[in-house]
Amino acid sequence: MWRREEGTEVRRAVALPEQAPAPFVILSEFQVPRVPTEWAPHSHPLHELVWVRGGTLTSRVEDRIFTVSEGHGLWMPAGMVHGGRATAGAEFYDAFFAPDRTPFVFGEPTAITMTPLLESLLVHLSRTDLDAAARARAESVVFDVLQQSERQFALHLPGDPRIDAIAEALLDDPGDCRSLKEWARELGISDRTITRAFRHATGLSFAQWRQMLRAHRALTLLSGGWDVTTVSEALGYAQPSSFIAAFRRVMGTTPGAFFGAADGAHEGVRNPVSGVPDS
Repeated sequence: MWRREEGTEVRRAVALPEQAPAPFVILSEFQVPRVPTEWAPHSHPLHELVWVRGGTLTSRVEDRIFTVSEGHGLWMPAGMVHGGRATAGAEFYDAFFAPDRTPFVFGEPTAITMTPLLESLLVHLSRTDLDAAARARAESVVFDVLQQSERQFALHLPGDPRIDAIAEALLDDPGDCRSLKEWARELGISDRTITRAFRHATGLSFAQWRQMLRAHRALTLLSGGWDVTTVSEALGYAQPSSFIAAFRRVMGTTPGAFFGAADGAHEGVRNPVSGVPDS
């Protein structure tokens, strides 16, 4: 994962029942971590859907890293081991689904489009005063509107001993600007070998993979209030325009448009307490 931020609190997962108590299918809750928070690797007996507002969530599942920002959620199948990290102050939402009563299956971690309607329904289901009929109506609409996102924003880690040192160094410092040739000299292999290894393991070139990783990190920094200039410097770009162009290549839009769309889409949703080509 990324270098751990100072003051990070490491937690264990909250214990859950083996299944949602009948007649409930969905258990929903939320919290607001005051400091950067990590959850040690764990699994749940229930399917899990997590999403955040006002920050990001990063989750590592086997050889993949997922970054969840506003407007998107992450579906985690029951029994799958995963760890997570939320930025300080993010509103962190959880919804758990009973596998035997959920009328669809996502067998792998899957990005979910968190529409205002879906968010509102799941927040509604976190209430403790709903009768069974009201809960059943809300749950049925959740199943109708819950859809996977068109963009499955996952970063695949190589898992190749020839290039794992590169991946770990860049995870620790995405602003590391060493070139392909510099890495080849340091590791004592050819730059062609590195290129082939990245392609085989991740489906991306070295440059594409680093660009993707930097976009993941940029989502976290920007959602934490960093300005574009500071983010571009931290990620090793010579100037903000280079960072914006790279972000657009990965995300399909500029940082400002990406976060502006998320803010606009979620106006009015309230929580129940506070009212890629080669380069």
